[in-house]
Order: sequence, then structure tokens, then C-alpha cells
Amino acid sequence: MGTKKNFVLDTNVVLHDYNCLSNFQENDVFLPITILEELDKFKKGSEQINYNARRFVRMLDELTQNDFSLKGASLGKGMGMMYVVTKDRYNKRIAEAFPDRIPDHRILSCALFVAEQNKEQKTILVSKDINMRMKARSLGIWVEDYNTDKVKDVNIFENSQETYSGIDGMLIDELYSNTDGIAVDVFKQKCPQIELTANVCFILESERNSVLVRYNPFSETVKKLEKETPNYGISARNTEQKFALSVLNDPEIKLVGITGKAGTGKTLLALAAALKQAKFYKQILLARPIMSLANKDIGFLPGTEKEKITPYMQPLFDNLNVIKGQFAQNSIEARQMDEMLKNNQLVIEALAYIRGRSLSDTFCIVDEAQNLTPHEIKTIITRTGEGTKMVFTGDIQQIDSPYLDRQSNGLVYMVDKMKGRRLFAHINLVKGERSELAGLAADLL
Repeated sequence: MGTKKNFVLDTNVVLHDYNCLSNFQENDVFLPITILEELDKFKKGSEQINYNARRFVRMLDELTQNDFSLKGASLGKGMGMMYVVTKDRYNKRIAEAFPDRIPDHRILSCALFVAEQNKEQKTILVSKDINMRMKARSLGIWVEDYNTDKVKDVNIFENSQETYSGIDGMLIDELYSNTDGIAVDVFKQKCPQIELTANVCFILESERNSVLVRYNPFSETVKKLEKETPNYGISARNTEQKFALSVLNDPEIKLVGITGKAGTGKTLLALAAALKQAKFYKQILLARPIMSLANKDIGFLPGTEKEKITPYMQPLFDNLNVIKGQFAQNSIEARQMDEMLKNNQLVIEALAYIRGRSLSDTFCIVDEAQNLTPHEIKTIITRTGEGTKMVFTGDIQQIDSPYLDRQSNGLVYMVDKMKGRRLFAHINLVKGERSELAGLAADLL
């Protein structure tokens, strides 16, 4: 068997990444005709999945000619061929196992057809659907997940920031006394064991004292974290939250990722920091993807468009109410928040509505970012205009999309690709602060 392989694609791969055809190197790619039928159902709409369907069909149109079904279409120099499979019959083995000729089963049949027609080469079905992969394995079909945008190391989403012990106490004293910090080259000489990447936060401990520090790539110094004043009544309750507020309140950091389990304060801290800095931005925008509840699609919910999305946005309003609850009802801060909502300086809306917009002078918070694909994350960030700061929050243990996992969702992809860039910072929150019961449930249930 040669090294060249045949890949049969499932529809969800195309909807996940419309540019997927460019990622199979010298191997040949086979598209079951069922995919084109399925894409037709997704071509209308404003969601990312609809956009991907339209983009893929356009790319397919550019690649193909009238008779390409027989001789295929080249994917480019040094790459394989692409074929649309139209002549396969519903395989007898598939019919015996899965009598219902639904799209998934027809794609499985197509994979067997391609394998039988190309016995000298390995044929692999590529699917983002776990259940589809299980069905394929049960029939002896080679199958893989679409791994192009998967992150290998997700340990950084399980641990808090590093603590380094055995540090010289005099170095820590210097960090306390020198408000300008220590030059990075000097710090590296004294602590060669510490890897300094842009905006990394960590704890230094000696036998007699300790200090919270962050490496600032703009000044090229390692500095002690300054004591934060409350952010609209919200103060850090633990070390991780202090690190989070440090990067959230730094105007030079334009992109922030805040990860952590439920109840660690991800969205609350981001919103509090945004309100504290409201005078520097024209608008504070809170957005989250709409994930359908059970079998209730948003189109079937009663009311106007705004009324339809309100249940999905309620967690963001809950965080806003927590902040308002820090102040008296007629306080200046409470009135300011009401005025910001009234004047659209503070906007809470569905993520789909920011498509096509250019976000200038905006503090933008995207909640539940673990439910976004890598391409969706890219699309959102490329909306960023001058003077905008973007914050993505999420819990990679709570992924609602059936085609994403801890390694392939857009949030971990962004953190993996952006780490080390001076405009970016990532903080992982571990300790729950919602309540003792909530923390216990998050750990044990």
C-alpha cells in the first residue's frame, strides 16, 4: 500500500472549515454527492455555518469543470485530486446495519464504495461527528477526526499560573521597591529557569516572602502587580483573578482569553473591567453564540427578534445585575449603567449580529467562546478596528456543539496560536468563587 491516501469527507467537515480541501496535501479527496444536497439546506442564513456552506460551494465552482466528475479536479500544484462521487449504490452491508437511507448512512456507503474501487490505497472517512465515527469503526471503515485545527497540548487549561519557589528574597525585595520593574535581561540572569513569554503572570516565592508579577513585553520588564482598585465594586478574590484583572485593565493588551470552569468569575471580571474603562471606549459590547435549547430553534420561539434572543442572553444580564447589586439603587454607578444601556453604550446581543461590522473603540466581550469554531474566532477578531479590545471567555469542559471538543474549539485554538504575542494574554481561572456548593459541584459532578 502506497503512502498516498484517499479521504472521503463528511458534511460537517466542510461546514466546520470551508477551506478544508487545501489541507490534504498530495492525497485525493472524495465528496459524496450527499454533501452537495446537505449544503443546499445551509446556504441561506446569517450564521457562520451558512457562510461556510456558501463559501465552500463557490470554491467548488471555481475548482471544477463540466466533466470533472469523471476525471476529477486538481487541488493545486503538489496536491491531489478532488472527485464528487455520484455513482455509488447503497452498500448491502450498510443496508443491513442501517436500513434508513439518511445522509450519514449514504456517506458511509460512499466511503465503502471508494475503498472498494481503490483497494491499492487506504481510504479514510473524515468526520467531526463522534457518533458517525463510531458507526464507521463498527463497519471496519478507516475513520479520523478533522485534525487540522486541533490543539495538542491542553494542559494550560487545567492548571493555574506557575509558582516558582526557592527564589532569592533580595530579588523579590527589589521587585517591591522598584516600581518600574526589573529589566528582562537582568531578570533572566537571576532566574534562568523561568520562561518569559509575553504577558505571562506567575508567582515568585522565597523562604520569607512572595510576589505576584507579570512580564510586560512593551516595557521589556518584569513588574510586581500593583494593587487593583475595585472594578465597579468588583475586586479579585484570589490570585488568578488578580492576574485576570491585571491584563483586562492593561490598555496595551488588545486580545485577552479568560478560561476556567463554571463559577470562577470569567465573565463577571471582564464586564467589571469594561465598565471601569468605559470612558475610554465608545461602546461596551457583550455577545455570546446562540445555542439552541433542546429541539427549540430560535425561529420557533415566540416574540420579536429581540425577545427571541433574550433567554440566551440572560446570563450576561445576570452578571450585569451582580455588579449593579454592589451599589445602592439610586447611586451614581447604578444610574450610569442604566444610562449606558439606554444610550446603547452598553449593548448585549447575539454574536451573529456583529458579522460585517467594524468594531472600533469598543470593549468587546465574547462569552461562551468554547462553542465557536477556529474560523468563527478568526472572523470575529478580524472585525477589530482601531482602539478596540477583545476578550474571549469560556469553559472548555462545557462545549455544547456536537462537532467541537476540548482540542478543536476556537477558544483553545486562539490561545494556542496567539500565545507569545505581545498584544495577547491568557489567564486560566481554577478556583471557583460563586459559592462553596457551586465549586463542589463543578469539581465532583
